[in-house]
Amino acid sequence: MNVDLRHHGDAEVGDGLADFAVNVRTGMPPRWLAERIRASVADLAAYPDPRPARRAVARRHGRSVEEVLLTAGAAEAFVLLARVLAPRRAVVVHPQFTEPEAALRAAGHEVERVILSKDFTLDPALVPEDADLVVVGNPTNPTSVLHPSEAVAALARPGRTVVVDEAFMDVVPGEPESLASRLPTGVVVIRSLTKTWGLAGLRAGYILADPHLVGRLAEAQPLWAVSTPALVAVEACSSPEAVAEAEAWAVELGKERDRLAAELTGRGLYVVPEARASFLCLCVPDALGIRALLRQRGYAVRRGDTFPGLGSDWLRIAVRDRPSNDRLLGVLGELGI
Repeated sequence: MNVDLRHHGDAEVGDGLADFAVNVRTGMPPRWLAERIRASVADLAAYPDPRPARRAVARRHGRSVEEVLLTAGAAEAFVLLARVLAPRRAVVVHPQFTEPEAALRAAGHEVERVILSKDFTLDPALVPEDADLVVVGNPTNPTSVLHPSEAVAALARPGRTVVVDEAFMDVVPGEPESLASRLPTGVVVIRSLTKTWGLAGLRAGYILADPHLVGRLAEAQPLWAVSTPALVAVEACSSPEAVAEAEAWAVELGKERDRLAAELTGRGLYVVPEARASFLCLCVPDALGIRALLRQRGYAVRRGDTFPGLGSDWLRIAVRDRPSNDRLLGVLGELGI
């Protein structure tokens, strides 16, 4: 199945549409963070110094500094891995964020897809034994499924690199299934500050991996790849106070997400169960037609047919605040949904 791997939620928005397509928290960044970022402009004459942010990330996850590489968002992390690794058999577990596969293909690698079944829960036995590179999301975009950490860790074995995209892990209270603090041998964890802190335009993320791989990735990375404002944001968002603030938001988000999921399920729609991220994945007859009708009424949602493993009957909807979600539900009701 050929799909547009480069189609992302930002292509769905614009023209004054209410944004339910992009999985970035609205109303962000908070004032204290915005002030820190603005103040960093005074230091732009100097080259970026990643050391304080790198130390902050290491402390946040209980890692050594040598296990941390700061990146211009998770997207750069996928490109660096695609450039440095030379897999014989690369496998991407779908449905998931398509940029890892796109980066691998752009670097000249062949990619094999493992497609999960309807509820999209991870079965490590589906991955070919001789795969030496496996990419999986947790919690997964677009399905919002949170895989048990033991199932993800079970993918690791000698001679294999397992890349875990944890870009949405900080929307899960307590992060119980994260491998960032455990980092089993052969596992690479990618994190992003984009989603919770509303920093998509700043490009801020990082890789957690063994020091040898971090060193190889750093050699492939351009000098000063992460800007001073982004480094300031990484350091600030890795503080205990910021982590606690994100945790409190994640708890409230979970309540509203579950309410929205129940409302949609009550209307007879199939919503992927046990959603744990900041969005819902649902099956709707003629989803592309529904998407077009919603756009006519001023609402943007994410089409699902550009995700391998989904199709034209799937949509992804970002969870917003209760009044915004209720307005979307009202429009859906007008459409007979």
